[in-house]
Amino acid sequence: MATLTLPSTDLAVSPICLGTADMGSTIPRERAFDLFDLFVELGGNFLDSANVYANWLPGERCISEKTIGAWMKERGNRDRMVIATKGAHPDLKTMHVPRLSPREIVSDIDESLRNLGTDRIDLYYLHRDDPSRPVEDVMTTLNNQIKAGKVRYIGCSNWKAARIHDAMHFSLRNNLQSFRADQMQWNAAVPDPAHFFDPTMVAMSPELYQLHGETGLAAIPYSSQAGGIFNKMAKEPQKYLDTGWPGTYNNPENGRRLHRMLKVCAEKSITVTQAVLGFLLSQPFTTVPIVGCKSPQQLRDSMGAMDVRLTAEELSAITGGASF
Repeated sequence: MATLTLPSTDLAVSPICLGTADMGSTIPRERAFDLFDLFVELGGNFLDSANVYANWLPGERCISEKTIGAWMKERGNRDRMVIATKGAHPDLKTMHVPRLSPREIVSDIDESLRNLGTDRIDLYYLHRDDPSRPVEDVMTTLNNQIKAGKVRYIGCSNWKAARIHDAMHFSLRNNLQSFRADQMQWNAAVPDPAHFFDPTMVAMSPELYQLHGETGLAAIPYSSQAGGIFNKMAKEPQKYLDTGWPGTYNNPENGRRLHRMLKVCAEKSITVTQAVLGFLLSQPFTTVPIVGCKSPQQLRDSMGAMDVRLTAEELSAITGGASF
């Protein structure tokens, strides 16, 4: 199995991470188990979840984490998997109220451990930030959880570059473990954050890109396939390129990026999905895209990107010379 090691950790992970937001809810448990099995068969070992996943639907809370835990117990493979999950997300009814106090962080970690049926979380992200809370409090709380053996490595999700910088510098000055990974919204498309369904989401930005390049902090982007928009444009160009469409990626540049991407696909004999994921896998710092899938066919297509690498010239061709 081809793996890469996340910088400043001993976590050897597959180049593709499987997102599990729908596992156990819109993707029923039995089908989720089948997809997990196929992911492992195709060389995957890195799963991403969150305490809050699927809590927006009626039914059992935290079902994504619980489904992973049930699958690992049935397969007896916990030690062969790298499990990442997230906590400290605002209550879905009050998204404007942060949940980043020490009590809330610890409570969410303990709940995730129970849900996953494990004694440690390999990579634990803070799902959202609270800019009013000092990074000293946050990083000290997380490091106490590392000392307690509950968490091995820590990360952040939807944090802005300046806050990550402050947290990393505080940790360095105080001999604490710092963030080892960062999740942001990032893919080969140009988004319009004004159309994000959640205004607390943070997209890759010039400042964030520079921080990752300078520090080597691993990027683990979500929405890595831009909701399949490039595949949709390629299949129905009249609908998407001529008339436009509402939403996050409705801008002419994405049509131009598709046109340039299709040339790269033809030259390398890869699919659009593999070019989209190869775009992320070929960045100058460690980048492991999170993929979602609803079918074995989708998963096989995504996992076919694990060995895809684009040259600097091909990356620049897709972006039209932009950095990302």
